[in-house]
Amino acid sequence: MTLAPETTDLKVELHLDGDWFAVCELTRLFPGRGVAALLPDGRQAALFRDRAGNLYAVDNRDPFSGAAVLSRGLTGSAQGRPFVASPLLKQRFDLETGQCLDDESVRITTYEVRAR
Repeated sequence: MTLAPETTDLKVELHLDGDWFAVCELTRLFPGRGVAALLPDGRQAALFRDRAGNLYAVDNRDPFSGAAVLSRGLTGSAQGRPFVASPLLKQRFDLETGQCLDDESVRITTYEVRAR
């Protein structure tokens, strides 16, 4: 989803268990910086907005360290694929699919995200 940067009164929502759950205001998301959100089941999601206004949401837990730190990771792109790199061990995770770009056997959860 691509959004105009001047949009200010929108809420970011994740699709969870067949329903949409509001997690924060769109104005909380800045390109290159993640935000962690606590989900109703106790898990955490890491939310990101890129410079083009695209929104992404993935599991905040780094599967290599077990720490909930992906929202603090660095964002970038590799071969046209947006990713977040763990701030601890530096593995990169595709923000669209959750696939680890450094270890094919590892994938994190991704969430459908929208702003309304």
